[in-house]
Amino acid sequence: MPSRHSRTALGGAVLLLAALAGCAPADDNPSQSGSASASGNPCPRGGLATRTPGKLTIATDDPAYAPWFSDNKPDNGRGFESAVAYQVADRLGYPKENVTWTRVTFNNAIAPGPKAFDFDINQFSITDQRRQAVDFSTPYYLVRQTVIALKSSRIAGAKTIAELRSAKLGAQVGTTSYQAITDVIKPTVQPQVYNSNDDAKKALQNGQIDGLVVDLPTAFYMTSAELQDGVIVGQLPQVGVPEQFGLVLDKGSPLTGCVSTAVDQLRQDGTLAVLEKTWLAGTGGAPELTP
Repeated sequence: MPSRHSRTALGGAVLLLAALAGCAPADDNPSQSGSASASGNPCPRGGLATRTPGKLTIATDDPAYAPWFSDNKPDNGRGFESAVAYQVADRLGYPKENVTWTRVTFNNAIAPGPKAFDFDINQFSITDQRRQAVDFSTPYYLVRQTVIALKSSRIAGAKTIAELRSAKLGAQVGTTSYQAITDVIKPTVQPQVYNSNDDAKKALQNGQIDGLVVDLPTAFYMTSAELQDGVIVGQLPQVGVPEQFGLVLDKGSPLTGCVSTAVDQLRQDGTLAVLEKTWLAGTGGAPELTP
């Protein structure tokens, strides 16, 4: 839910996407499944210093919302974050049968102190303030800006950015959402600026604007829980400094480097892009708006 994410400011510093030092990609050789000291590999497949030897404990909140999860069952592998979690686990040498899920509230997961999980996945925005209490992996998702509307709106069925240029659009002041309107859509009608997303949402409901631009998590929440007959028109190309989601680990966790390496591998080989299209841009999700 968007209120939990503590959105990063537009002018925030760009976070490094490189893997944390000190952890090389794991070898597929089964002989590497022993201890790190015995093999010389800091990320032995299936042999990391996890809470339960031979098992990987992954946490998320309860309930776990779509499209990040499906049917509030994180262990079913359905939904973007469930699928990402299992892919990371697999890269670390933990097949599905060796993965255990636990439920931890959002606030408890990012609070200081020992954790009851190896990593937590729950749309955690990476911020410098949170880094003081927990570790983050490198980002597994860069938040996209998204156009939403009411089903009755003239742009509800738009497939291209060109179809939005004559629309009256709105966004919260000082956000990448507003920047996406001016820099990507470039409408012929002056966009409307609001002090908050709540104000912008009310303008949409009252018919004062044709569409509203918000980040994708907010778009999912607004159209499913706050707007009657709200629809996601589509995602826009990336603009500005994006908000980034990372996996949360205990502060100083010995797993942070290995988990980051796994995330980087998934990004580099295109797996994250495939999962994003499958679960976030697929049918019923948020389609891509073409030029």
